[in-house]
Amino acid sequence: MKQTPFKLKQKLSPKASAAKKLRDTAMAKTPRRTAMRAQAQRMGQRSDSDIHHTTGKEGPVKRISIKANRGGHGKGTKK
Repeated sequence: MKQTPFKLKQKLSPKASAAKKLRDTAMAKTPRRTAMRAQAQRMGQRSDSDIHHTTGKEGPVKRISIKANRGGHGKGTKK
């Protein structure tokens, strides 16, 4: 099979696929995920930065440049 840069769909049985759909939907509807999604929509989308939901001193959300969002945030990509 030829390699492709596109993420291919998981090969799951119909039963497993239905169970995964229920799990994914339940996770997306948790209070934390709902709040994160609402906040991201309020902030809007910009082409020069990404939104990061964080915990700690920097607050619940911050924008980070596209360049700074690559390479494991200064830690590199290999361990």
